[in-house]
Amino acid sequence: MSKGKGFINEFKEFIMRGNVIDLAVGVIIGGAFGTIVSSLVDDIIMPVISLLTKGIDFTSKFLAIDGGEYANLAAAQEAGAAVITYGNFIQALITFLIMAFVIFLIVKFINKLSSVGKEEVEEAATTKACPFCKSEIDIEAVRCPNCTSELAD
Repeated sequence: MSKGKGFINEFKEFIMRGNVIDLAVGVIIGGAFGTIVSSLVDDIIMPVISLLTKGIDFTSKFLAIDGGEYANLAAAQEAGAAVITYGNFIQALITFLIMAFVIFLIVKFINKLSSVGKEEVEEAATTKACPFCKSEIDIEAVRCPNCTSELAD
């Protein structure tokens, strides 16, 4: 182990970096945002999907691995049966897609805001083509260095 600042001091420097603190704030806000999106999916979108699919409740969809027949998911879990709750997976997938879409819209909006006022300035040309030999020459040249032709202004 090399001598230097010491483990604790290195850790303090790492923690106090701006990007680490920004990351921590982002994780906290992301967690809260995830809760909001989960509520949006569970409380608003899934009931509409259930209505469109004639009352299908995805969270109650399961497959009992032991081959038993159970009236519902609660009965299967009470019996201790191994179940694959694919309905919960479908709901989690919908939540993920909505969250990804909302984040895409936010990033798109932020990029649009950051580009406002940043018009691309076209740089003035510094070269031109010789009308005789078609080689690229300095824009201020009065004679082509390649074919030695005199250039008109």
